[in-house]
Amino acid sequence: MSGAATTPHQEVVIPEFKQMMGHPGPLWMLFMTEFWERFAFYGIRWALVLYIVAQFHDGAGTGEAAANLTYGSYLALVYAGAVFGGYVADRVIGYQRSILIGALFMAAGLFAITIPDPKIFNLGLATIIVGNGMFKPNISTMVGKLYALNDTRRDSGFTIFYMGINAGAFVAPILTQILAEKIFGTDVAPAYKVVFFASGIGMLISLVWFYIGRASLKGIGAPDESGQSRTRAIMVAVGALFVIPVVYFLLELGAATLQVILTVMFVILALMLMIEGIRDGKVARDKTIAMMIIFAFNILFWMFFEQAGSSFTFLADNIVDRVGALGMEVFPTAWFQSVNSVAIIVCAPIIAWIWVAMGRRNINPSIPRKFGLGILFNALAFGLLMYALSFLVDPTYGKIPFWTLFAVYWIQSIGELCLSPIGLSMVTKLAPVRLVGLGMGGWFLSTGIGNNLSGIFAGHVSGTEGMSIASALSGYTFGFWALLIGGVILFLIAPLIQKLMHGVK
Repeated sequence: MSGAATTPHQEVVIPEFKQMMGHPGPLWMLFMTEFWERFAFYGIRWALVLYIVAQFHDGAGTGEAAANLTYGSYLALVYAGAVFGGYVADRVIGYQRSILIGALFMAAGLFAITIPDPKIFNLGLATIIVGNGMFKPNISTMVGKLYALNDTRRDSGFTIFYMGINAGAFVAPILTQILAEKIFGTDVAPAYKVVFFASGIGMLISLVWFYIGRASLKGIGAPDESGQSRTRAIMVAVGALFVIPVVYFLLELGAATLQVILTVMFVILALMLMIEGIRDGKVARDKTIAMMIIFAFNILFWMFFEQAGSSFTFLADNIVDRVGALGMEVFPTAWFQSVNSVAIIVCAPIIAWIWVAMGRRNINPSIPRKFGLGILFNALAFGLLMYALSFLVDPTYGKIPFWTLFAVYWIQSIGELCLSPIGLSMVTKLAPVRLVGLGMGGWFLSTGIGNNLSGIFAGHVSGTEGMSIASALSGYTFGFWALLIGGVILFLIAPLIQKLMHGVK
């Protein structure tokens, strides 16, 4: 397919790509690159909070809150780093080189956290954060660059790309749990080092896959003439090394202080995007305002969705009845991390088909309405937990049925499909044309703010002594009402936001 998107600044010509399954061929190369990167990222997700409690708090429930806060801050900085990674790719070395440097740093960080020392552990997390900031926003941006701005396949393409994310996320917890608890360790004493090491191997595969496959992009994401110097790439890599201690310091500050810093970063980013939008004229300005409003609701969604790696992990480990579930002797806590991915893989093509079919009939919901649906599905999931903790607790064992948390992941996944892949596509449509990478960074920064808040929220759910039925019920009830009210408000103001988007669908 070939096409062009005309902007106030330039005409962007899309190369003639070989089509595979109705989409540009490079989409599938990016799909597999993201698969292995997400394998690495989600490979450690189930183990992080459990490892922190076991290794650094002697397995005591009093360590749960601290583990939740560390996890939330780590995720927040992962996504906040995308702001700088997007800017470097936009203005300095291009998207392809940013991805390669980021993959190298992520692999190094994953191998570093195999060392059971708290300072080295946090230094390894800081290295992963820096690498992810260079990698994550830029590969998503390149997906958007494969399509003309008015190509009706864009949302569908991002949904397919999102399936690559979730395919890696599905395989990783299952494989790493087997390695940690069945081959190199036991259920009582998992070999968490193996989890981190296997994830590092996955990241190296992602690096090699993209390095070999980038020729198929035909220049998409390559640096312009001023950025082709290898010296620039080396300088960026050296600069990233100096950023690692800064990120380490931010991790050490704690979630509350980090929240202030992230908020300031978001305000600065919003001003930069708004200034660029104003320069481009009224339409670009309005589109940028619409994008900022949606970013705010994105924070709300992820604050509660990202309990999966923190409070939901402790809920599964301590309060969910996993004995005999799905015909297994005991359903592994780690495998709950794969439920979301299975739901995405099953539902993504259905949701993608629904959007395309509705688009052909001119009844496709607007982007704000899709976001509203995502938030309301998230609310429904918390409503189910609220019901289970109120009425379904086994009086003998003090546990809730397995199916309730299993269903929560499925319900949340439908909400995620209404929101997250559409959000990636939205940024490429609404961001000022010269700062699309920075706009994508803004998307991930808003996600990061939500993730940091998720760690703070999860810390309250666990309480000072570890999660209990009462603390979980109190926390998840608050989550239900916050999401329900937010979703309703977004539905009410959706026409105003759509007007600001000037026809973008």
